Amino acid sequence: MAHHELKELVYRANLDIVEAGLVELTWGNASAVDRDAGVFAIKPSGVDYDAMRPDDIPLVSIETGERVEGDLNPSSDTPTHRVLYQQFPSIGGVVHTHSDVAVSWAQAAEPIPCLGTTHADHFYGEVPVTRRMAEDEIQSDYEHNTGAVIVERFRDDDIAPAQVPGVLVAGHGPFTWGADVAHAVENAIVLESVAQKAMQTYTINPNAKPIDQTLLDKHYLRKHGENAYYGQER
Repeated sequence: MAHHELKELVYRANLDIVEAGLVELTWGNASAVDRDAGVFAIKPSGVDYDAMRPDDIPLVSIETGERVEGDLNPSSDTPTHRVLYQQFPSIGGVVHTHSDVAVSWAQAAEPIPCLGTTHADHFYGEVPVTRRMAEDEIQSDYEHNTGAVIVERFRDDDIAPAQVPGVLVAGHGPFTWGADVAHAVENAIVLESVAQKAMQTYTINPNAKPIDQTLLDKHYLRKHGENAYYGQER
C-alpha cells in the first residue's frame, strides 16, 4: 500500500471516531499497519482533529518504534499500538478512545459480561479488563507496558484477539482492533454501545446474568463462524 493511502485511511478513521461521539478534545487515536512495509500510521500527538490533514499523519517503524516519515510526533500511545501489532499478527488497525461508559467500566476494573445478543454479535464472550499496572510498570516505559498487560491478559486466559477484538485497560480505557482500521473503528463503536447497555441492564436488574453459551455461539458464529450466514454473499 502506498504511504499516502495508509495515511488517508488513518486520517479518516480518526475523524470517524470523533463523529461517532467516542472522542472529546484530543483524547483518542486510530492507527493502521502496512506489514509488508514494516510501518504503521497513527494520529499525531495532541493535534486537534479539525486542524489535522492526511499529510500530518506520521509513519512509525514496527521494528524500532522510530518515526520514519512525517514532521509531527506520533501519538503518545504509539508504543501501545506497536506492541499490539507485534504480538497480534492478525490485526490491521487499532483504536483507543476515552469513551464515557467504556472508561467507567475500565475505572471500575470490571470486565463487560456478555448479557445479550448485541454483545454476542461482535465479541465472543466478555470484554476483558487488564490487571492494574504495578508502580515500576507505570514509571518505566508506561505506554509499552500498557500494551504488555493487554497481551498478558489475552495470553493468560487464552483469549483469541480475533474473537474478542477489544479490551479495557484498568483505570485507563478501551482499546479495540480489527482486520483493518475500519473494523477497529466499528469495534470501538460497538464496545461503547455494549458497555452502556450492560450498565443500564444492571441498573434495572443488579442480578442479571450473562446469556448462556448456546445463544452466544449462535449469534457470534452466524456472523463469524466457518458456516456464517449473516449478510450477503460476496
